[in-house]
Amino acid sequence: MTEILLIRHGETAWNARKRLQGHLDIPLNEEGERQAAALGRALREQPLDAIFSSDLQRARQTAQAIAAPRGMEVQLDRGLRERCYGAFEGMLYGEISQRFPEAYAAWQARDIDARFPQGVHVAETLREFAQRVVSTITRIVSENAYRRVAMVAHGGVLECAYRHAQGLGFSHARDFDILNASVNRFTWDGSALQIAQWGDVAHLQELEAEALDEVDRG
Repeated sequence: MTEILLIRHGETAWNARKRLQGHLDIPLNEEGERQAAALGRALREQPLDAIFSSDLQRARQTAQAIAAPRGMEVQLDRGLRERCYGAFEGMLYGEISQRFPEAYAAWQARDIDARFPQGVHVAETLREFAQRVVSTITRIVSENAYRRVAMVAHGGVLECAYRHAQGLGFSHARDFDILNASVNRFTWDGSALQIAQWGDVAHLQELEAEALDEVDRG
């Protein structure tokens, strides 16, 4: 049995503004760096056999905050990247609906085979993305005899893993949170993914306490 800590990267400026990132390489903002540091402290005593990350810097920075205190290396895997949204990338959600109304409607309807207009990158369909995510996660744990491994990725990656483990298609409304810097625990028994714990952000409570303390001192 392998335990997988599937972690979403910390906050970016584009997350805060609801600007779609996809494959565009956006770094953590100051809050995201604080979240990553808190995550690293919380997991410092957690034994890990390996740490994998998407190669996009918002995930790499988050993974490095986990790896550095324990002297481990981060192994990069492009298969853990966010979905590629083509021409949608870099746009605010409201801008997408105005410029590409039909494609936006297909996105909101979770059309699994819709391919959005090409931008800097060629967009992936939802079906292609989900297959990539699940095959990457299962490949990593199947090729190695890990007892516990961390994978730092993106919101869309977490959603695909959740739906796969729960047997939920994309026609089912998303009724679960996908939080920045959250720890989401799965198990892999050699044939199936199962969710053990979802959306753990207890480690971020210290940041809320620090913010309140700053207000009090102000």
